[in-house]
Amino acid sequence: MKIETKYHGLIELQEEEVVKFPNGLPGFLEEKKFAIFPFTEDGTFYILQSVQTPELGFVLTNPFAFFLDYDFNLENQAVDALELDSPEDVTVYTVLTMADPFHLTTANLQAPVVVNAKKKLGKQVILTGSPYRTKHNLFPEAIAK
Repeated sequence: MKIETKYHGLIELQEEEVVKFPNGLPGFLEEKKFAIFPFTEDGTFYILQSVQTPELGFVLTNPFAFFLDYDFNLENQAVDALELDSPEDVTVYTVLTMADPFHLTTANLQAPVVVNAKKKLGKQVILTGSPYRTKHNLFPEAIAK
């Protein structure tokens, strides 16, 4: 299938590449199908692109690459919803709020996007009772200068 995207224009997508979000995303409950594409050549940033809405694309990154002590436990409800059998099936992303200049970009560590890479199921999990917020500086050392 071909889909129109926010950042990549028209692209070819295989049905097995589509990640299904049965409950949608917070604020976008009707959006149930997404694709995840590399946004940068080095694999640091990705796009979570709606299959049905071309203008809906979120910039993601692997939070563990920027926040070395980032850690959370998935509640049983999320494990069940994602049909997780093994920790190796899990891929975790964080949604970024892009800023200009780029070094002011923030990461939402309170609501990671968790994907069962094997079964192509996704869920944005809201972490309750955690120290994480919706805006953590991606480059705190640049802010301190």
